Amino acid sequence: MLEGATARPTSDGVSSEPVSTIVLAAGEGTRMRSATPKVLHRLAGRTLIEHAVRAAAGIAPDELAVVVGHGRQAVGEHLADLAGRLDRTISTVVQEQQLGTGDAVACGMAQLAHSGTGASGTVLVTYGDVPLLDADTLRGLLAEHHGSGNAVTLLSAVVEDPAGYGRVVRDADGGIAGIVEHKDATTEQAAIQEINSGVYAFDAAFLEDALKRLSTGNAQGELYLTDLVSIARQDGLGAGTLVCTDTWLVEGVNDRVQLARMGAELNRRLLLHWMRQGVTITDPNSVWLDCDVELDRDVTLEPGVQLRAGTTVGTCATIGPETTLTACTVGHGATVMRTQGEEAEIGPGASVGPFAFLRSGARLDVDAKVGTFVEAKNAEIGSGSKVPHLSYVGDATIGEHTNIGAATVFVNYDGVAKHHTVIGSYSRTGADNMFVAPVEVADGAYTAAGSVITQNVPPGAMAVARGKQRNIEGWVARRRPGTAADQAAQRALAEEEAITDPTSDAS
Repeated sequence: MLEGATARPTSDGVSSEPVSTIVLAAGEGTRMRSATPKVLHRLAGRTLIEHAVRAAAGIAPDELAVVVGHGRQAVGEHLADLAGRLDRTISTVVQEQQLGTGDAVACGMAQLAHSGTGASGTVLVTYGDVPLLDADTLRGLLAEHHGSGNAVTLLSAVVEDPAGYGRVVRDADGGIAGIVEHKDATTEQAAIQEINSGVYAFDAAFLEDALKRLSTGNAQGELYLTDLVSIARQDGLGAGTLVCTDTWLVEGVNDRVQLARMGAELNRRLLLHWMRQGVTITDPNSVWLDCDVELDRDVTLEPGVQLRAGTTVGTCATIGPETTLTACTVGHGATVMRTQGEEAEIGPGASVGPFAFLRSGARLDVDAKVGTFVEAKNAEIGSGSKVPHLSYVGDATIGEHTNIGAATVFVNYDGVAKHHTVIGSYSRTGADNMFVAPVEVADGAYTAAGSVITQNVPPGAMAVARGKQRNIEGWVARRRPGTAADQAAQRALAEEEAITDPTSDAS
């Protein structure tokens, strides 16, 4: 499933006792080499921390706390916005110094105690840089934890290259004996391929007590959360694992290379999901989707399509090739090709492109058309109306079944304020028109080619607003003598003279 459920039923094997979640997101992420905090980098339209929080929220925990540190203000503001969108409380707590995962969880536990949860039930610990981890996997971890009666249960995985991860060390009976961090591992331990994902389910009372017993006696001089497995074993308490067979779900992001790799995998999964829902994607290698995109059946996505967050596409619509839409609505049967769209509405049966730019507030009604090299902003184009080519339509309302001539500009800005233009229904405007707002062309009116319309046009009228043509004979010969233009003109004049007077020297 792409999205986790929003409830935690007791029928799935998970206890109904309180569950709190702590998401660790305090690290600086130096390997990203970025002024942006690592957890605010994006995959498929969501930040890394949003992916993590959505997974945690998917199990409907009683408390959800995020431990922040580096970039705390920006991360905190982002989490506040996310809490509003998810309609749930997300607490933030600051880890002032990055003293290790054990210290970070201790900060989170302090927040839970402050909120009233305290050392009760189960505490789930996840990370803010593991974007593919989902709610189903977290529910499975909780079910294993409660079913086994463990003090701690960790999510592990078997990987081909375990470099950088803590290794899961097992005893002769196959039980987990402890976790050894990569920097502390012996040669034999470093060869172990089962790794610790860093995602845990803890008995809250055990966690609160055991955190006080951590020490910094390791290669990094930090408080390792992983040591809690050994502490549980020493106390005679249960410690177990749930092996995650889909290793992508536990893979973290530490640099731009991993960010791109995870982005490609997430995109592959999104494409598979929509193809299985009845969407045709002709070239999956060149199509990119954000998580918050909705596609109906029999949509076709051609090569080079990018659909960004908030975009919805109706049945039988065709998008692409080479089209990027952000927060756009596309109606049933519409066609959008080689187009950039942002916060636009494209009605059923409408046609857009090629090489069109729909900006915020552009709205096309049923069967409307925006054609080649047309830009529209804050403009409503009525049912069956057409803006075929080479035009700018800004701050305008166009009625039904009207045709806008080529190279038309809606002059909406006077240098201080924007003004509105209205073109009525069943009107015909000529090529190379300028509509200087505010102005209105009524229903059934026409405007002549090359006109600059500055006054309202009554219904059924023809507006002509252009200067009378005047030809100045011999101007090139007098002002540009000897040029290529002058020579061409002289040849043409000679040819005309030969035609009208065959006895002339030119013949």
